[in-house]
Amino acid sequence: MSQMSPSWITVFLDFASDGFEEGVGFWAAVTGYDVSASRGDTDQFATLLPANGDAFLRVQRLDEGTDRIHLDLHTPDPRAAADAAAGLGASVVAEEGLGYVVLRSPGGLTFCFVPHAAATRPGPTAWPGGQSSLIDQVCIDVPSSSYERECEFWRDLTGWEPRASAVSTDFSSLLRPDGQPFRILLQRLGEEAGPTRAHLDWATTDRAAETERHVALGARVVDTRPVWTVLADPNGRAYCLTDRDPETGMLG
Repeated sequence: MSQMSPSWITVFLDFASDGFEEGVGFWAAVTGYDVSASRGDTDQFATLLPANGDAFLRVQRLDEGTDRIHLDLHTPDPRAAADAAAGLGASVVAEEGLGYVVLRSPGGLTFCFVPHAAATRPGPTAWPGGQSSLIDQVCIDVPSSSYERECEFWRDLTGWEPRASAVSTDFSSLLRPDGQPFRILLQRLGEEAGPTRAHLDWATTDRAAETERHVALGARVVDTRPVWTVLADPNGRAYCLTDRDPETGMLG
């Protein structure tokens, strides 16, 4: 594994200021997680608290910009990891207090190296409809012209083994080490150029029942495919429900 290889990954749901309260309320409801007390200079941060395991989802109110996702990669020495990532083509954006370093991937996806530890992956949630589900995958969405470069970057950054997709040649994944809360999937977009971004994927045992549950809480269906359904939250943030096993992350 590389010296940058994260011991844990946290995903931040970053919200534009005017949609923060509604957005956090939806994601708390749809995950069934409690929301921690606010923190930060302007109460801009909070954590979604799973019923079991360590926290792996956090929220942030942005001062400017639109809704996005960024990743926190947990490592004992963020500064050394940032230096190594810069050697792979990342750009260092800022070095925050408490040892955090903010960077961008070659394609422009924001991520941070952070020092705090976590170790216990939360389990799926069982719902009254009989299905279970779990947010367990970050899909990095990459314009076609920079896809190969971005795949190489995330492979080398994490030290995780690449794996071809059985679904489409436009997908590739990185083999998740045991105990990690998130898989990483990379998707080649139809567009030629533009910034790299990301969305979240859920694994569920019953996609139809899970779709109904999300829609009842305020989501809307954008597209339905053979293996996944694209939804948007009340603020328009896209995410997917997939036919993967919530325990293993693999297609049944």
